Amino acid sequence: MASAFAQAPESEERPTSDEVIARSGVPASAVAAVVNDSVVTTFDVRQRMKMMVISSGGKLPQEAFPQLQAQALRDLIEERLKLQETRKYELQVTDEEINDELNMMAAQSGLTLKQMIEMLEGTGVSIKSLREQIRAQIAWPQLVQGRYRDRVRVSEDEIENTLERMREDASKEQYLVSEICIPVDNPSQAQQYYQGSMQLIEQMRRGVPFSVVAQQFSACTTAAVGGDLGWVRSGELSEELDAAIRDLPPGSVTNPIPSEGAFMILAVRDKRQATEKGEPTFTLAYAAADESLGNNAARAALDKIKSAELCSGRSLRIDLGKGVGYSLLENVTLDQIDERFRPHIEDLSRDEQSPVIKADNAYHSAYVCDKDEGLGLPSREALENRIYSRQLARIAQQYLRDVERDAMVDVRMKSLLQSNG
Repeated sequence: MASAFAQAPESEERPTSDEVIARSGVPASAVAAVVNDSVVTTFDVRQRMKMMVISSGGKLPQEAFPQLQAQALRDLIEERLKLQETRKYELQVTDEEINDELNMMAAQSGLTLKQMIEMLEGTGVSIKSLREQIRAQIAWPQLVQGRYRDRVRVSEDEIENTLERMREDASKEQYLVSEICIPVDNPSQAQQYYQGSMQLIEQMRRGVPFSVVAQQFSACTTAAVGGDLGWVRSGELSEELDAAIRDLPPGSVTNPIPSEGAFMILAVRDKRQATEKGEPTFTLAYAAADESLGNNAARAALDKIKSAELCSGRSLRIDLGKGVGYSLLENVTLDQIDERFRPHIEDLSRDEQSPVIKADNAYHSAYVCDKDEGLGLPSREALENRIYSRQLARIAQQYLRDVERDAMVDVRMKSLLQSNG
């Protein structure tokens, strides 16, 4: 992998679709789509549809097959575009990485890799098709992160504003939510994407589980776990999604909701009462200076806690000096703190430091790295990661749109349903 993601030189002038097909040796009747210099065959589409049916446990009704075929072809086109783009930047996925993913998939199904391969081949699915799918799933996020991670900035204000909304809404219900994301690649075709989203809802009304539809059709990162978002609090989702789930009873599914360049379908699986405020917990950067240093030197050393990296759990960036010890105390309650220090800590907020306290032949001080007010809110780090992932996912979606806009994509396939039946 090129460490700087340097783009490889451009190739010769792009061939036409017919030239690509002629070079491939694939009969024109067996071509489902041409993606730049690559051919997606009708065999590839059948393979993907079989994998989708297997992963759904065979629960997809026949009426769902037109949508299944369209999604299979769409996924294959996107995978080709992703792999072609990663090749431009000389990004390689090793066989070992793919094997690790295959072994994990097999273990999750209670099978050995050999057993899983035999099971797939017994249903007519080539392991080669699955390996290519996994290759794209590994390569694309690596490319997106390598190129764009420095552009994603989660500000302290953004984290604090989200936490503040969650604090304000802590007195309200919480929701166990699943999601399906249908990206709107072309805004002028929004109505078609909406109708496609409604077809997915119709499948669920006919008994197809939400998790199965999410696994097969959702573009969210949660697709791998059936769309499961877990428990969310009011205010945690964007305003339009938050408003949509508030009045839904458990077991209900929303209509498609336009949100951030996609149609979102949300399922409320359960609700629970608001978290009752409990005992606050602190994560403290604690330091102590030996009394022999003297009052002024000890206080000067303890003042450096603010500029050190103790909250991250790493070694201090600044040496506090000889005779000064430090530690990171995580998730401690007030009753776990020495009673002589409690009054100086209990009212502190994040990024505040206690006064210097003299006790037991030493000078002591504590800096609040984080504080949970007892509402069970996620840590700042967890919330930052969540916001970061969503921002990077939006960039990845836009990146793929740009790649497709500059590509030659020629869809030739009409229908495989008669031969698939």
